[in-house]
Amino acid sequence: MGKLEGKVALVTGAASGIGQGIAIAFAREGATVVVADLVDESRARETMDAVAAFGGSSCFIQADVSDEAGVAAMAETALARFGRVDVLVNNAGVFSEALLENMTIAQWDHVLNTNLRSVFLCTRALLGQMLERGEGRIINIASQLAYIGGVSATHYTASKAGIIGLTKALAREVSHRGVLVNAIAPGAIETPLLESETEEWRSSKLAELPIRRFGRVDEVTPTAVLLASDDGSYYVGATLGPNGGDVML
Repeated sequence: MGKLEGKVALVTGAASGIGQGIAIAFAREGATVVVADLVDESRARETMDAVAAFGGSSCFIQADVSDEAGVAAMAETALARFGRVDVLVNNAGVFSEALLENMTIAQWDHVLNTNLRSVFLCTRALLGQMLERGEGRIINIASQLAYIGGVSATHYTASKAGIIGLTKALAREVSHRGVLVNAIAPGAIETPLLESETEEWRSSKLAELPIRRFGRVDEVTPTAVLLASDDGSYYVGATLGPNGGDVML
């Protein structure tokens, strides 16, 4: 049996990047996976097909996780289909660049709403049914920039630092009731987001990394499996950092 056999997991932002990798890794370990993303189902087909290749069940839900009504509908659909959600992965996020002196309110709100408000909304929507059963796992995807900051990314950095703070506070609220809450703060990982960076940025960042290379999605996903499975039963409010040495704690 896989480490997540019989579990139902909902992963936001699962159509690509780290979210896609986590969804597939969970399916490999036996989980039923709810693939949630803002894109339409055709763009999530790669994730769905990979889940099916491991014999896993899945469904796709299109949702704007920054929207309260959209999140409520997503949770209602998942619970109606599968009866429960055992593992929630709050992965959906966006990134943009702007110096704070030039940043618009719209830029700030878009990043904070997508990256941080969504964690609150999705967690609130699915936490109750976990607490009723006395078990559940919540995994929030932060970033190493929450520790070191990012030039032209104060909004993104603030959103990811907020995720770490939320993770710690919620863990203190609910861990004694059977729901374990933890975070992952990856470093620079080869995803579509990283591919959009300039060659100058990539070269500069590589020079900063002790390991001298960017990470792969499959170097992040084992951490998610750990936190979702029985192997992670004593992690509470932790933030684990597969980051190539960009941050050493």
